[in-house]
Amino acid sequence: MSDTTNTTGRGPGTTNTTLFAITGGFIALFCAYAFFDLEGLSALVDSSFAFSAKYFGLYWQVLLLATFLIGLVLCVLPGSRSVMGGMSVPEFKTFSWASMIMCTLLAGGGVFWAAGEPIAHFISPPPVFGDLGGDVTAQAHAALAQSFLHWGFLAWAILGSLTTVMLMHYHYDMGLPLAPRTLLYPVFGDRAINGPIGLIADASCIIAVVAGTVGPIGFLGLQMSYGLNELTGIPDNFTTQAIAILSLVGLYTISAITGLAKGIKILSQINVVLAGVLLAFMLIAGPTMQIFAGFFGGMRVYATHFFDMALYRGDAGLFGDAGWLGWWTVFFWGWFMGYGPLMAVFIARISRGRSIRQIILTLSVMAPLITNFWFTIIGGSGIFFEIAEPGVISGPFEGFNLPAGLLAITQAMPMGIILSVLFLVLTMCFVATTSDSMSYVISATMTTGEPSSAMRAFWGLAMGVMALILISSGSGGIGKLQSFIVVTAVPVSLILLPSLWDALRITVMLGKAPKTAAA
Repeated sequence: MSDTTNTTGRGPGTTNTTLFAITGGFIALFCAYAFFDLEGLSALVDSSFAFSAKYFGLYWQVLLLATFLIGLVLCVLPGSRSVMGGMSVPEFKTFSWASMIMCTLLAGGGVFWAAGEPIAHFISPPPVFGDLGGDVTAQAHAALAQSFLHWGFLAWAILGSLTTVMLMHYHYDMGLPLAPRTLLYPVFGDRAINGPIGLIADASCIIAVVAGTVGPIGFLGLQMSYGLNELTGIPDNFTTQAIAILSLVGLYTISAITGLAKGIKILSQINVVLAGVLLAFMLIAGPTMQIFAGFFGGMRVYATHFFDMALYRGDAGLFGDAGWLGWWTVFFWGWFMGYGPLMAVFIARISRGRSIRQIILTLSVMAPLITNFWFTIIGGSGIFFEIAEPGVISGPFEGFNLPAGLLAITQAMPMGIILSVLFLVLTMCFVATTSDSMSYVISATMTTGEPSSAMRAFWGLAMGVMALILISSGSGGIGKLQSFIVVTAVPVSLILLPSLWDALRITVMLGKAPKTAAA
């Protein structure tokens, strides 16, 4: 079944104007509210954030854990050998395919959070571990383990493992839309495809992804401006922030317009090569033995406390005050879930010719292990520098200053200035890769067939303009958007629920069907 199958009653290449109006209008209203009344928006977002964390936090924890475990079950079933997408040979070579997945999902958070989260947990150990008695080695391993939880197996699994299986089956085998609404087909049938249920599902997922992408774009402007000021003395002001954002917008809009096979693929490959070179340098020039010891020590704690951390509630109970949990685990789960359906659309689009087992193991096991090692090289190095010289990282990082934390780590390395500049470039490439991929997939969700260049350019430019509007009201505007991401995850998390049983049903069914290819 081709990508241009008409299942919604719209002609090939046409735009769902209702969906476009709902999503574009909602985001525009949010930005206008932030621009004219940031205080009022803050109160609304804060109360909505508290409600979401309180009443949905436990559900999200169970949802992510179940998604990961069910994905592992799928990998041992005979049906997991089934090749998806109606192609016996993969559309993209393995390196290109894996690069697009890693760069799109890791995004800019994989740089600044990789530097900031481990040192934050080292300074203030996660409550799940109790009193570590001032043992710096135990604190380091616990800090890395908590970071591994937030960016590891569960986070990656919710970004498209089970949902990709569903979308590839329903789209390529049955001709249903490659859109979030299709995830509700097992529950609502045709009403999910044609009707208000599907419209609400698609709109909710697009709004969540736009919020989740505009936030990093805005923060990149703030971070680039801060970094350039520290390294070169260029003023840290709105003009510098705007230039950084507009440069980013130009980069990823051109990439998105050229499509998957050119711009997005090439930018992802450049991203992977640059990241590999920088991490190899840090591994060799930095505290090499401590990095390896930290990785294996952190993984040991991660494995032994896996369920404790994944299901930790602390004083929150069933519906208590989330506290630490709300501002760490629940925040990350909300952010990643918001990306989940459209990431699944993207992965389904680039994974034709891949088996269920390949998709799940790459996404839920291999990518998290690479991410964990990535966090150990960057954040672990910061911890080890801090242990050797207290205050060298925690001082600049004080007040949860993520860009300052990254610069403190890179400048503690040999060739620190050059390394710092290259990491700023890497961060821009990461955010650009995510932004161009999301511009593409948002456009694809609201059009039949291949989205037009004009539509992709519009969403790329629109997200950049939104970021500029929000940072013009101060960093608080972007901060509220980050909190709003958790609120948007509430409806999205309900859309993800059918994947827990339907991906398993599909895999079992494919295992009983005549085999045409095997992985």
